Amino acid sequence: MWALVINPVSGQGKGASIGNYVAGYLNTNSVPYTIITGNSSDTLLKHFDIFLNSHPQCKGVIAVGGDGLFHIVLQKTIPAQLPITLIPAGTGNDFVRSLGWDLDDIDSQLSHVLSNPAKRLDAGLVDGEWFGSVLSTGFDAVVNERANKLKWPKGPMKYNMSIVMELPRFQPKNYEIHLDDRTITTQAMLIAVGNGRSYGGGMLVCPEADMTDGFFDVMILHPVSKLEFVKVFPSVFIGAHIDHPAVEIVKSKKVRIDSNSVAYSDGERIGQLPVNAECIQGAMLGWTP
Repeated sequence: MWALVINPVSGQGKGASIGNYVAGYLNTNSVPYTIITGNSSDTLLKHFDIFLNSHPQCKGVIAVGGDGLFHIVLQKTIPAQLPITLIPAGTGNDFVRSLGWDLDDIDSQLSHVLSNPAKRLDAGLVDGEWFGSVLSTGFDAVVNERANKLKWPKGPMKYNMSIVMELPRFQPKNYEIHLDDRTITTQAMLIAVGNGRSYGGGMLVCPEADMTDGFFDVMILHPVSKLEFVKVFPSVFIGAHIDHPAVEIVKSKKVRIDSNSVAYSDGERIGQLPVNAECIQGAMLGWTP
């Protein structure tokens, strides 16, 4: 029995339509499954707990939604050591991007998942909470805070609008970044701790991050002028920002970040700094293309 976990409201309703498509695919291929959903994250998790308690031999989890759903379900699948795949139906879909799946070829992803064993993949653990892609603080966290309060526009444009609103008044913050072998005390505009490569709907903030090496890629954007930031920003979508002299990337298994700021992971609010994160090698079971 497979768990088909669906967030029906992700991607402005894409979750429901793609969830129906996945259910049809499983029916056509005679794959046994149970649909788990809910009108809130708390309700969905309650239903998922009930399913796990009654199906100890569950083969795996097919989650249909965005990075938020993945983040929620990950808190259950890693402790239970259940393999998970995410069918992209959100606005960002960054975990799927980080793994290298084609966002538009659901059939190939499902076929691969159903016919191949899951692999061991790294996962981040920040103050007891699992994350799959990127933990971040600084300008992007401020933008997320703003975006979460906006009722318009919808979808990815909400994030872009928040950038326009927050950049003129944003100031770099003082950080202490404790790594495996050193402590960096610096001003920074943004810090991204990458288990995966992508966040923010396709921004390759840590383009060389490897989900099997047991290390985070820690990207530090040191202060630049607002004009320079606007000039460099588009290059993050192809990962070319790492060549800029204000960008520093280091590898570390453990990271502690201290400052007067907040942190997000997989697009979900973690809370006020300081935070302590560790890359746990092989903690997650999943599939890559």
